[in-house]
Amino acid sequence: MAHTITAPRGLAGVVVTDTTIGRVRGREGFYHYRQYSAIELAERRTLEDVWALLIDGALPDDAKPLQREIAPLRHIPPAVAAALPGIAAASGSQDPMGGLRAALAVAGLAAGARPLYDTSPAQRRAHAMALCALTPSLLAALYRLRAGLAPIESRDDLSHAANYLYMITGEEPSQPHARAIERYLIATVDHGFNASTFTARVIASTGADIYACVGGALGALSGPLHGGAPSRALDTLDAIGSIDRAGSWLRSRILNGERIMGFGHPIYRTEDPRSRMLKGIAQDLGGELVDFAVAVEERVLSLLAELKPGRELHTNVEYYAGVVMHLCGLPREMFTPTFATSRVIGWCANVLEQAEDPKIIRPDSRYVGPRPPQPLPGERAAPIAGGGRPLLAES
Repeated sequence: MAHTITAPRGLAGVVVTDTTIGRVRGREGFYHYRQYSAIELAERRTLEDVWALLIDGALPDDAKPLQREIAPLRHIPPAVAAALPGIAAASGSQDPMGGLRAALAVAGLAAGARPLYDTSPAQRRAHAMALCALTPSLLAALYRLRAGLAPIESRDDLSHAANYLYMITGEEPSQPHARAIERYLIATVDHGFNASTFTARVIASTGADIYACVGGALGALSGPLHGGAPSRALDTLDAIGSIDRAGSWLRSRILNGERIMGFGHPIYRTEDPRSRMLKGIAQDLGGELVDFAVAVEERVLSLLAELKPGRELHTNVEYYAGVVMHLCGLPREMFTPTFATSRVIGWCANVLEQAEDPKIIRPDSRYVGPRPPQPLPGERAAPIAGGGRPLLAES
């Protein structure tokens, strides 16, 4: 009998592979991309710099070559553009992530994407770069089509973050808004072996094409327990309404065992460093919403400490992410898709790394159903071939 190892639920704490891309050190409140602090990168470098770091392995001395490479890749190919109105109509405003999955599937077909197993590293990189560059354009076009507006053509002279805001709103964003979104995108490019990244790597281990890998990752990200919380955190602020209602509203929900969106994280046992950075960005932008969010945060943390002592529940990235995106003009339905515009870069870096490993990811499971073999309904038991040896009990 093959030796088996029983892993904890959710694979918590299980190391499944080696990586050079980055890691989250949850007890320290720290995470990094390659050898650099992710927060320092968000404070001091551009998204294009970090893109090069993750895909090519090093920070560039000059980001202009990469900017020149990705600018033409942001334009939607005609065959894909022709399919977008139908996708927008089918997906509707309630499922922008589903629309993106469909659009990327069409884009993969149009690009002639072939299985990772059958392509060279250079070909894989080319498809990765095209996918990452095109994703914001597809999201913006689908959003505008759903709103009854014409898609806006990408501008080669704008940074990746500014161009995304421009394609959504139709107006060139202010420098503070463009930089705020850019810092958010940098801070969310990668974050260890979360559910969507692990999904992408599992699919990559089969040798499938990179669009299939990212499509699977998008499916995982669409879940409200993963990437779907930024809008829900803002919904919570709306439901509370005013600070004088916060205490009773929050207390009743915590006592009822309801989750307060924007608080708690499966990895961090201290403050989420992304939340700390985004709170600072929000406060720099200022306004009544920011003041209200800060006051509610203080009330939530106080009540969690009182009602759930020892649980180490802190503010996570989603809480202030929703506030920042709202202040920068992004509609609520686009909060999780905006997260995806950066995370595709991390997914693709992980897919390219996984493609170098020929071993398929294929774990086992423990069967806990009725003892087999049993006779089919309405039939008498037949003798088991080979003398009917008894089943070996699992240890």
